[in-house]
Amino acid sequence: MTQPIPRVGFISLGCPKALVDSERILTQLRGEGYTISPTFDDADLVVVNTCGFIDAAVEESLDAIGEALEENGRVIVTGCLGVKEAQVRAAHPAVLAVTGPHAYEEVMSAVHAALPRPSEPFTDLLPPQGIKLTPRHYAYLKISEGCNHACSFCIIPQLRGRLVSRPIGEVLQEAENLVAAGVRELLIVSQDTSAYGMDVKHRGDFHGGSLIRTHITDLAAALGELPAWVRLHYVYPYPLVDQLIPLMADERILPYLDMPLQHGNPRVLRAMKRPAATEKVLERLAGWRAQCPDLVLRSTFIVGFPGETEAEFEELLGFLREARLDRVGCFPYSPVDGAPANALEDPVPEPLKQERLTRFMEVQSRISREKLQARVGQRMILLVDEVEAQRVVARSPADAPEIDGSVIVDGPWELDPGDFVEVEITAAGEHDLWAQPVTD
Repeated sequence: MTQPIPRVGFISLGCPKALVDSERILTQLRGEGYTISPTFDDADLVVVNTCGFIDAAVEESLDAIGEALEENGRVIVTGCLGVKEAQVRAAHPAVLAVTGPHAYEEVMSAVHAALPRPSEPFTDLLPPQGIKLTPRHYAYLKISEGCNHACSFCIIPQLRGRLVSRPIGEVLQEAENLVAAGVRELLIVSQDTSAYGMDVKHRGDFHGGSLIRTHITDLAAALGELPAWVRLHYVYPYPLVDQLIPLMADERILPYLDMPLQHGNPRVLRAMKRPAATEKVLERLAGWRAQCPDLVLRSTFIVGFPGETEAEFEELLGFLREARLDRVGCFPYSPVDGAPANALEDPVPEPLKQERLTRFMEVQSRISREKLQARVGQRMILLVDEVEAQRVVARSPADAPEIDGSVIVDGPWELDPGDFVEVEITAAGEHDLWAQPVTD
């Protein structure tokens, strides 16, 4: 008698790095013959890949675990919150197993113990690029794990450990598989993309018969040879970033830098244990833009950090006005369990945090509107994300999926997700652009 194929449900929470972990676990599950169930009812057990970075993410993860237990009853927990096993088990003692982030073998061992794998694996049914949770035309490519920074507001090194770079040959092979499978945009992610290869002293690795240095500039140059957009995320402002700008100016990789700057006041930056030379950052931004006029800069900032004074906040606003960044995210400081910043004196009251957040976003919204308005009349290449009955939703090189804006092309057009199309920008809003295809 044929045994039923075991079915595993899966919940993926958190950042793009966690999404890549989920994709790897799902690929292994499918390779061993498990079926992935879209519902709790049909699953024999559920894996929940959690986030534990801030309190809101912890709460969301614990809620998801609770829902899975209530609806299914058999749950394996993995991901960043799994580092705090005692907290998970205190809230949900019935979970079958708890593992930390990127613990692929531990997750599979827990699955095997609770739900034995089929006798015959199905690796031949797997696509070369593995299982992906993103749309077919773009994919996240994780190049390293962990982080060597000691930012006072962050616990990522506690959750994910110190920097461990993937071999560059392995990364390039995965990139080639993704592009061969139809991926048109590679989003390079890690905790610290600029530091890629530092842990191995940038030693060389073989790929395609050549020895390539494990270094972000060598990786970017090699990826730039592929027929796909290459977008860099989580780039710290190390001096070596200067070497990436010529690749952008030469259109080998997208002229886009996602660079978390966090603040504009030197004292606050020192309290955060971040690079504090804001005047040098402004000088470098000006130099990069002179070298690559199409450069788009995205960043994130924290307001209401413990001890932040009104004068220091005003200095942050001044930095924002001078830097004129294209895309900006801002968050009020949120205490993270285990972060050294929690012990700093003079916490900013919550209402004042929210007031500063509002003022910050008012300044940035004006900058964003002005920069988007300047694009009206320009021609640009878009990557199509969605095709609806009366409009197409696409992105320009300035727009990363899910976090940036879109370009809306009104009307029915014979296009598919993953297509590239040349357009002329006809209108601009606060976050998005509108365009028409170029027909001449």
